[in-house]
Amino acid sequence: MTLWTWVLLAAASAFLIKLAGYLLPQSFLDSPPVTDLAATLTVGLLASLTVLNAAGSGQTLTADSRLLALLAAAVALRLHAPYIVVVVVGALAAAGGRLVGLP
Repeated sequence: MTLWTWVLLAAASAFLIKLAGYLLPQSFLDSPPVTDLAATLTVGLLASLTVLNAAGSGQTLTADSRLLALLAAAVALRLHAPYIVVVVVGALAAAGGRLVGLP
């Protein structure tokens, strides 16, 4: 299959999923299993995107200052720091990692 076939299939499936959301009854969408699944999928997707952005370089995984920043920010979040503090801690950790020679 060509790239355009995959693009058209992805667009069609996205449209059908969106259409299904409008056609399903509200009582089904408000049921606890569906809301739990939606919450779990959201967290899983965001976590995987964060890890791939922090540790990915092309087709490989690399340990660099972005991963150090992610770990420092996770510790700050665990300590219930305000959001701006989490951002600053992550930035300082990335800067520190670059100063010691991490890519």
